[in-house]
Amino acid sequence: MITPDVLTDYVRKSMPDAVVTVTDRTGTMNHLKVSVVSAAFAGKNLLDRHRMIYQALDVPMKDGRIHALELTAKTQDET
Repeated sequence: MITPDVLTDYVRKSMPDAVVTVTDRTGTMNHLKVSVVSAAFAGKNLLDRHRMIYQALDVPMKDGRIHALELTAKTQDET
């Protein structure tokens, strides 16, 4: 299990300006819907944006705290 605050901290280590929203999809805090808004996504396609988020969350993904993610990745202009 991972808390929204801890997940946000992981993302912000890679993207300090990120606005992160976390929704627990199953009540277990390991199947999550995550929305990230960051200027770091400018000029990046969807696949690259998702890769950036997965890279930021590598540790909790590998240790099992996160089992499944549904991602949204946008710049501020796209929101």
